[in-house]
Formats: sequence, structure tokens, C-alpha cells
Amino acid sequence: MSIYARVYGEQVFELIETDGDITALYHPSMVWVCVDGIEPMPAAGWKAVEVDGAWQFSAPGLAVAPLPLAEVVAAERFRRESTGVVVEGLAIETTRDSQALIASTGLSAVLDPDYRCNFKTADGFVEIGAAQIITIAKSVRAHVQACFDREFALLRAIEAGEYHDEMLSQGWPDSLPPDPAELQ
Repeated sequence: MSIYARVYGEQVFELIETDGDITALYHPSMVWVCVDGIEPMPAAGWKAVEVDGAWQFSAPGLAVAPLPLAEVVAAERFRRESTGVVVEGLAIETTRDSQALIASTGLSAVLDPDYRCNFKTADGFVEIGAAQIITIAKSVRAHVQACFDREFALLRAIEAGEYHDEMLSQGWPDSLPPDPAELQ
């Protein structure tokens, strides 16, 4: 048996013990880290960061070796990119997997203007047509691109020596990060 920590948003979200292949048990977008032999054993709520391919864990209130600013900015962009958008009242996921599914659905809508499908939103399934699919695909792409544009601007500020820590929380597209308490 091995113990795995699920890491979400640079935090240990949960621990499980299994003798199965963790990559086969859960969706591949979930980050699972084997914590066998790590002392003290991390717990839910601990900070988790990957540094040079190795995971480091720290209890709340303890410092973990700081990441280079460019990595901090990239991690924030990825977090913001995955927060989702609301399009015509529909809550749309923007994880990497969701982006790929939306892009392929958008291609079907472009190829067939009469295309319709049951589309799963964050709130459940809805039936939508080609025009709405294209609107969703454009909105998701605009959200993701705005996140990359903000990352680029912050990297430029770092290079110019003009970066300040408070800039990391400013200028991102309008979407709220998921509340870890709601995911439990």
C-alpha cells in the first residue's frame, strides 16, 4: 500500500492509501504525489510545491523554499486559467481537458451549422446548438488568452525590475478561483 496526496492550488487537498495504480484510479488532470517515507507525513491543508521535479511539503505557517518569480507567475496563470467562465448564464469549466473538449465541439459546430449536443456545464447538462457552442468556444479561448497575456505582462515587469508582489493578484480576467472548501 502507498499513500498519495492530492495537490490542488499548491495545497494538499486530501490523502488516500491504495495499492492500485493511482493514474488509473482518478482523472489524469488530478495531481497525485506519493508521500511514502516523507516525515512528517503531510496532511490536508499543508502547502505543497514542486521544486526541480521534487515535491516539498510544509505545515500551515511554515515556509517552503520560494519559487522563482517566473514560476510563481506561471502557477498563478494556470490557476486562473482553470477557474471557469460564465457564458450566457452557463458555468463553463476551463480546465485543460475542458478546453480540448470545447475546441473539438466548436469544430463540429463550425463544420455543421445544424449541430446540436448535450453539453455538460459546471451545473449539469444542457442542450445547445452550433451558434451557442461557438460563443462558448470563443469565450473560453478569450479567457485563456487573457490569462496568458497577463502572465506575459507580469514576466515583462519582472524583467524590467518593475514587478511588485501585489501585481500577482491584479489584472487577471474576471473569474473567481474555486473555493477549496466547496470542493470537499
